[in-house]
Amino acid sequence: MTKDAVIVVSGGMDSTTMLYEFADEIALAVTFDYGAKHGSREIPLAQMHCKRLGIEHIVIKMDFMQRYFRSSLLSGGEDIPEGSYDDENMRSTVVPFRNGIMLSIACGLAESRGLKRLMIANHAGDHAIYPDCRPAFVRAMSEATQEGTYDRIRIDAPYTHLTKGEIARRGKQLGIDYSETWSCYKGGDKHCGKCGTCVERREALAEAGVEDPTVYEEP
Repeated sequence: MTKDAVIVVSGGMDSTTMLYEFADEIALAVTFDYGAKHGSREIPLAQMHCKRLGIEHIVIKMDFMQRYFRSSLLSGGEDIPEGSYDDENMRSTVVPFRNGIMLSIACGLAESRGLKRLMIANHAGDHAIYPDCRPAFVRAMSEATQEGTYDRIRIDAPYTHLTKGEIARRGKQLGIDYSETWSCYKGGDKHCGKCGTCVERREALAEAGVEDPTVYEEP
C-alpha cells in the first residue's frame, strides 16, 4: 500500500490508535507543541510510538498559541474543569481554531513532500464541545485544502462518527497498550481521574472491555 498520508498525532488514545491502524499508509507524523498543560506528557509518547512503527515524526512548536490564545487547556490558563465530558463542562478547554491551524500546517507539509492526504483522529464525542472536530468543519476544511493545493490534498478523518469506546475497541484488536497513551488535561505525574478527559477515558475503556491500565491519583 502506498504511504501517502500525513497524520496529526498527539500521543492520546485516539490518534495513537489511528497511527497503528493505518501505519501502512502513513509517511509522516506531526505533533504540535502549542503550550498545552499536558503536552509534556503526550509528546514523548507520540515520539515513542512513531519510532516503534518506523514512521518519521516531527514536532512543530506553536508557542504563539500559548501567548495569544485563551483556553484553560493552555499553560497559564484557568483550572481544568472536573466532572463529565460534555459541552457545558468542557467548553473552557477549547483552543480557538486549533485543528484548523494544525491542518493548514500539515497540508503545507504534505504538499512539500508530494503526499496526498491528511489524517486527523477527531471522534463523535468531540462534536458537541469542539467546533473544529465536527463533520461539517472537516468537510469544509478538506474542500479548502483540495482547492488550495495543486495535488488536491484531502482530509481523511475515519473516526469522525465513532465513539471513543469504539476507537478503544479497535485498539484492543490491534493490541495497543493504552498505558502508553495520555489523556489527562491537567498534565500531572499521574492521571487525575477527575477531569472530563479522564472520565471519558475510563468510560471508553470500560465500553471496549479493556482493563484500565491507567495510573490515577489516589482519590
